[in-house]
Amino acid sequence: MPGRHVCIVVQNLPVPFDRRVWLECRALAAAGYEVSVVCPKGPGDPSYQELEGVHIFKYRAFPPITRQVMFLAEYAYSIVATLLGLAKAWRRNRFTVVQVCNPPDVLWTAVLPFTLLFGVRMVFDQHDLCPELYESRFESAGSLPYKALVLAERATYALSSHVISTNESYRAVAMRRGRKKPSDVTVVRTGPDPEKMRRREPDASLRRGHRHLLVYIGVMGPQDGVDLAIRAMEHIVHTRGRTDVALTLIGDGDAAPALRALTTELRLDDHVVFTGRAPDDVVKGLMSTADIGLSPDPKNALNDVSTMNKTMEYMAFELPVVAFDLVETKVSAADAAVYATPNDVAEYGDAVLALLDDEVTRKHMGEVGRRRVEDVLAWRHQIPPYVGVYDRLIGS
Repeated sequence: MPGRHVCIVVQNLPVPFDRRVWLECRALAAAGYEVSVVCPKGPGDPSYQELEGVHIFKYRAFPPITRQVMFLAEYAYSIVATLLGLAKAWRRNRFTVVQVCNPPDVLWTAVLPFTLLFGVRMVFDQHDLCPELYESRFESAGSLPYKALVLAERATYALSSHVISTNESYRAVAMRRGRKKPSDVTVVRTGPDPEKMRRREPDASLRRGHRHLLVYIGVMGPQDGVDLAIRAMEHIVHTRGRTDVALTLIGDGDAAPALRALTTELRLDDHVVFTGRAPDDVVKGLMSTADIGLSPDPKNALNDVSTMNKTMEYMAFELPVVAFDLVETKVSAADAAVYATPNDVAEYGDAVLALLDDEVTRKHMGEVGRRRVEDVLAWRHQIPPYVGVYDRLIGS
């Protein structure tokens, strides 16, 4: 139908590797919308591809960086690359709405010409609170970059016809800091797919000769607490003397080299293994063999109000979770997790051991988590509110 073309822009990850964005694309396409995406390239990706009816325009990703000053260059590059991608999508077929996914909060500048010249509306799909993300990485809330991020976020809110938040905490920020009306903010969680994420028979070889296996899956950045998981393993192995426990860390990130060095420094190489980014079959095998899933995200301004996808993925595989006591982690996991005092490594390690020694409780918590995924958190429950945003904006 004329006017039912939505273009989604994302800078953080390529599509379909960005699971949330790809689920959104498929939901809109299934509802009869035409969908285009502008995003960076992954390794070996073409500049354009059509996948399951979705038109994907890709640009060369900015080189990985860590220095703060280089973020300005990355942001400038992303704006120009996104603008060119939008122009290509527009030339193929005019779109009515652009969905901007953060981080960063500067991509509205690439959408602005289409808004001013052609009346295109913008939807803000807020994946992260960028000011809090900066604070958690660099611990400088009062700095000039932090203030600039607050202004960029405010501009994105102001130009958005609607805001999509990943949880109620983010929705509260949109209404308080973004001054959005409650009717203009919709919660759409990043729910797991319980059909694809399902426990299978364990593989004893993945325990590497140990009785128990712990697993971590996710990004390994400075704010993700993987170092706390490793220090908890030091407490488990060297303080409590439990040499029957192994930990497998799945994923990668800019903190990974330092985490590997920390593992060696703490004499844990016989107990801790890094897989890097692993294919789905390897992930399913590890998640089906593990006894506990670790969510070691420390308490800070960002993590306390953020929904951790890994927590829900553990639950989908019937894994009990050990986490720190964070607001949104408790909303996601409820009774499927045990919670340690935030950032207390020794208490976290002891909570792991107590759960390892209680098989009945582990099994019950795993069942509770799986039911919660199927009944509340699964992506199929998020599709109606998500598609409803565009039905209201464009017309069903």
